[in-house]
Amino acid sequence: MRIKDKKKIALVLSGGGIKAAAFHIGVCLALQEKGFKFAGGTKEMVRQNFDEDDPMTIRCYVGSSAGAFVASILGAGYPVESLINAFQIGSGTSPSFEKSDLRYLKPISYRDIFNLNSSGLLKFLPRTLLDKTIVRGGLESLLKNGLKLNGLFSTGGLEGYLRKEVLLDNDFARLGVGLYIIGTQLNHSRKAIFGNFPEAYKTPTTKYINYATISQAVAASTSLPPVFAPYGIKRPDGKEIYYYDGEIRDTLSTHVAVDNGADLVISSYSIQPYHYTEEMGSLHKYGIPLILNQALYQVVQQKIAKHIQNQADIRNIYNSVEGYLKQTELPEDQREKLLSIIRDKVNHRPEVDYIYIAPRPQNYEMFFVDHFSLNPEILARIVRIGFKSGINILRQYDISK
Repeated sequence: MRIKDKKKIALVLSGGGIKAAAFHIGVCLALQEKGFKFAGGTKEMVRQNFDEDDPMTIRCYVGSSAGAFVASILGAGYPVESLINAFQIGSGTSPSFEKSDLRYLKPISYRDIFNLNSSGLLKFLPRTLLDKTIVRGGLESLLKNGLKLNGLFSTGGLEGYLRKEVLLDNDFARLGVGLYIIGTQLNHSRKAIFGNFPEAYKTPTTKYINYATISQAVAASTSLPPVFAPYGIKRPDGKEIYYYDGEIRDTLSTHVAVDNGADLVISSYSIQPYHYTEEMGSLHKYGIPLILNQALYQVVQQKIAKHIQNQADIRNIYNSVEGYLKQTELPEDQREKLLSIIRDKVNHRPEVDYIYIAPRPQNYEMFFVDHFSLNPEILARIVRIGFKSGINILRQYDISK
């Protein structure tokens, strides 16, 4: 695979909290080091600042959860260095922008991320304190009827940060690049894809939404109960539909990039289960929280591994069939008709290539670090892990122009 032969490059970013965002920043710095550019901003900005014929320019972003936050900022036209500035990482890899600089992003605070879900708390208190029938029902009744919080915090603070501090234009349709934010419909089993679509429509498994703002879509994608309450978005008819974390159904939505014309999909994901090291020892001594994290990480990593293996299996089978049909000297039109049937049945696109970037199992710090820490030193270490991971993977590919 040669990058210069590609027509459209997409970047797919997964979730995993603030440390996932820091890992993605490191990966983006590695991509930048290798000559990739990140197109973003309005249609006018993209036409003015990016060469349409440059094969190294990324023009499509797909993000879930923390990846949705990073994707929205890149899609809005901010450079990677602005993200470093916003998280106050201070890794020494970028200049510090002044407030007057258009590339400057206001530093993100815990208040922006952990916006107290006060409405839920207020609803909880009167019922448990004043409703005697609930108390008479015993502890189980108290838990069922009293603890009806839908999340301790709201992603409304994050929505406000993006709307007020970041997005000059909060409209998917105004962007000069593809930006697709992944969520999950709360009261259904559908994946939700927010973006610039000709119309809003749905299938049995997927809902395509064109009426949400970018900041609303990111707030929906980053809502992970029980920490963050599901996020409600009103349809044009006024009905409010609730959404939550985009990682619930699919950890890597690479198909969204392919469905929108990408023929090279670069995916960054930070989930890597802990592999035993002498330095850290066995997880059994760290208690329930880390053991639970390990269990969740193993489930997610298995989903990702199956996703990648499935893509490889389909490609190998398709190539084998194509090779066999050529050996039999079947007429070209008949051969192409058979291959077309196979492509349609398994949704395979031979021209599409994939690059997956993730931490190595030896990067145990990715596992032990708190998901929501804003500590600059910790985030700087995670950025470096992302950078090294990206460089190591990209060495395997022909990136010469």
